[in-house]
Amino acid sequence: MAETEAAAPLPPPPSPFYSSVSSRLASLILRIIAFILLLISLIVLGTNTMEINQSKLRFQDIYAYRYMLSTIVIGTAYSLLQLALSIQNVVSGQDGILLLNFFGDKLISYLLASGTGAGFAITVDTKRLTDADPVFELIDIREFYDKAYASASLLLLAFCTTAMLSIISSYTLPKRV
Repeated sequence: MAETEAAAPLPPPPSPFYSSVSSRLASLILRIIAFILLLISLIVLGTNTMEINQSKLRFQDIYAYRYMLSTIVIGTAYSLLQLALSIQNVVSGQDGILLLNFFGDKLISYLLASGTGAGFAITVDTKRLTDADPVFELIDIREFYDKAYASASLLLLAFCTTAMLSIISSYTLPKRV
């Protein structure tokens, strides 16, 4: 009878995020990276101004950059909160608030992605318009757009780290709840 029965299937290999210690440490490192990227992006965008014929062109003058700034500020505040909670989790050895990690990481990653898209889209569109206009040939406006690209690129990297955190929290939640 034992010969006719099929062998029991092997259990699936453990997830690389199964170890709660490695999961907490990876989350902490990614949260530090996300916070730093968001902070630098905030500084670059916030200082992006240019003087054109005795008038100033500021990032606040363009609505998409305002939206981008809003997503950066919200992402920075969330990252700072989660950074403090992650430090507490690593020190105490506990998992913390798993549902906040799960839903918060997903929400913030989508928000950062939309801010990135808005920043890149408006920069590409306005750069194309100013490059085609002969009036702007006399003005070196490239620095303004370069700073906007830099800020949007940093925001994109912050989105990628937050998306990785979202994946980690997706693996961690079912194992602990």
